[in-house]
Amino acid sequence: MLLAAGLGTRMRPLSNETPKPMLPLGGRALIDLALDRLADAGVTDVVVNKHYKADRLEAHLNEREMSPRVHLHHEDELLETGGGVRAALNLLGDAPFFVVNGDSVWLDGPTPTLERMAKAWGDDIDVLLLFHRTFQVQAEIGLGDFVLDPLGGVRRPKELEIVPYLYAGIQMLRPSFVATAEPGRFSMNKLWDQAIEAGRLRAIVHDGLWFHLSTPQDLAEAEFALHGALVGSTT
Repeated sequence: MLLAAGLGTRMRPLSNETPKPMLPLGGRALIDLALDRLADAGVTDVVVNKHYKADRLEAHLNEREMSPRVHLHHEDELLETGGGVRAALNLLGDAPFFVVNGDSVWLDGPTPTLERMAKAWGDDIDVLLLFHRTFQVQAEIGLGDFVLDPLGGVRRPKELEIVPYLYAGIQMLRPSFVATAEPGRFSMNKLWDQAIEAGRLRAIVHDGLWFHLSTPQDLAEAEFALHGALVGSTT
């Protein structure tokens, strides 16, 4: 599933007329970059939720001729991250599935990121998150999101604790676990906390390049960094 329904308020004024996942980076819409990565990993079908500027997003995706196949799921009201996934379960099947933020842009390390996540999945996991190292991100990110132990176990930070990892916008979920939540509006953090409490949330650390895209400045800096990564520029 690819999450594309949000308002993108921190990206204003760029998102005033254009849904955030359609903003360009390196000459491609953010949502196309994410879909391309999913296709490269062998994903054949992706559910995309829509709400804000839904007609524009739908028209853009209908023009896309490349794989994967896109199945649109409209949200009459915003359901947040967890509620949006919960509402689309009937389209997602019974097997564990990826959930990717519509503005997620990443370059793989030595092994493709989604392949690493699939290999890390196990019967004792309900949620698998991709982390990125806090110190490698230049954008405003606060004190970090999580602590990760050597066995992949995860905990939240204590009060005022600076922690080394951020959520990098990609996760795997067990559909039967998501189905335990009541339908409606809720953040994915609710499910994450339940999985942490049960000892069934794990994480791996990204070993490639990842862009934190919240503001117009983040997008401009990512454009510069992506150009350097692709052409080898060091200045």
